Amino acid sequence: QVQLVESGGGLQQAGGSLRLSCVASGLGFSNYYMGWFRQAPGKEREFAATISGSGFTKNYADSVKGRFTISRDNARKTVFLQMNSLKPEDTAVYYCAVRLPTRWGNARDDYNYWGQGTQVTVSS
Repeated sequence: QVQLVESGGGLQQAGGSLRLSCVASGLGFSNYYMGWFRQAPGKEREFAATISGSGFTKNYADSVKGRFTISRDNARKTVFLQMNSLKPEDTAVYYCAVRLPTRWGNARDDYNYWGQGTQVTVSS
């Protein structure tokens, strides 16, 4: 059974930083792309970042590019999202997810096995 557990969210002031973690179990972690998504109140869940199984390939949404960094530690089966220069519009529940091995996009439907999410709130 695949499980994903996110942590690291919280309340931060604009301009500050947070580091999210997602620990995976029940899958061959290094074989899969992992992604971070976020969902703000009243909005659709949107893609934020993804990383290949080896960690060499990374992609970001334009809204977070240059401020967020995704990384992974395959020995610890953990994927991270370092969030710097936070803005109030980054406020959302952040989810990690496993990308289906037959998919190559970053839409929500390209991913399965979602975590429960961690709340990030950025005050102005």
